[in-house]
Amino acid sequence: MRTSLYPAVDELERRARALVRAAPGSLRLARVGESRAGRPLWLLSAGRGERNILSVAGAHANEPVGGASALRLAALFAGRPELLEPLGCTWHFLLCLDPDGAHLAHGWQPEEPEPSLTECHRGFYRPAFARQPESLPLPPGEPLPESAALVRLLDELRPVAQFTLHGIEFGGAFVMMTREVTGAADTFRRTAARLRVPVDRHPVDGPDWRLDPPGVLVLPDGHGQGERDPSGFVAESTWFYPRRHGTLTTLIEAPAWAVPSVSDARPVAAPDRETARLGEVLLGRSEELAAVLGTRLDDMAVPEDLAPLRDAARELLGVAPSIVEGWGEEEPGRFHGHFATRGISARRIPLRVAAMASRALAPADPRVGEILDDLVREWSQELEKTYDLRWVPVAAQTGLHVRTMLNTARLVCAGDG
Repeated sequence: MRTSLYPAVDELERRARALVRAAPGSLRLARVGESRAGRPLWLLSAGRGERNILSVAGAHANEPVGGASALRLAALFAGRPELLEPLGCTWHFLLCLDPDGAHLAHGWQPEEPEPSLTECHRGFYRPAFARQPESLPLPPGEPLPESAALVRLLDELRPVAQFTLHGIEFGGAFVMMTREVTGAADTFRRTAARLRVPVDRHPVDGPDWRLDPPGVLVLPDGHGQGERDPSGFVAESTWFYPRRHGTLTTLIEAPAWAVPSVSDARPVAAPDRETARLGEVLLGRSEELAAVLGTRLDDMAVPEDLAPLRDAARELLGVAPSIVEGWGEEEPGRFHGHFATRGISARRIPLRVAAMASRALAPADPRVGEILDDLVREWSQELEKTYDLRWVPVAAQTGLHVRTMLNTARLVCAGDG
């Protein structure tokens, strides 16, 4: 029997309740809000220490590994509650910040024994930027209900550390930290090495963060509350919000498929030429999509439940030129690993557009849906060949999250004490 490797959003609640029943003295489950569609937001808590730590899973619809990691660490605390005693903390897990998005991304569920990149992307969904609940609208905008629930939780708990658990489809591991913690970067790199997960030498995320290579981005002094996406999209962020409480936020990225070349430290002879070449890849594939789609993403009626797919595809296709422009304005990377990461991004963006547009448009225009599905298959296969993708066992993906959280929490709590 083929089984899903990640817990679906409804399964998170069932498994959390099972853990609480098995360890009622150690674990507690509470409803702390609801989504736009009325789905509950569940908080699983372990321990009763005075400090608080918060782990946030499922902030992005296409990243179910965070929920698996949260359940794994909660189960560890249930079986070994003494692990929390030296930290003097209560550890809380927000099991899925975007349950609506997770329901729409139900296809992003790799299955054993041979996960298929093509099949995963046929069910791909990642919301438009303004619908991602880790983003807070700039004033005077109103936050999403999910965002507001997380902000309330941060104000109530005032955690010493917030971990936000992410997963990328293919690439390398990296972390982003809102302040430097002595020893945290080295322990993260050692953890990745033990788990045989490549570290992304120079991630494309956080273009205005300070790079501590390999694989660590630190928020520079004087940085404001706004977060700039590589596309140029700017919003406030739940990553930054709890800095008013002295909270360290650490974002942990774990890849589903590893790309060893993102760690390549060999220098690049002509970085400007390589930047231009990868820009042509992204723009060329975007133009190919635009030719297939025409005005359908603007004009074609789609079922209401598929409208978020259409909106996300339209937005992502529209920002491709600004992403390429941003690459040209940045100081060019010097190492092969950086351009491997950028090459992945150049291919991932049009692949996501094709996948979401295919799902949105196929009911009304099966022929266009079929053409887009062919591109999903073609581009997935090209990615596999170009970057020699290697599936990372889920135990290693969650292990990266869990060990990085525990090691960082020990350092933070030792310093806080």
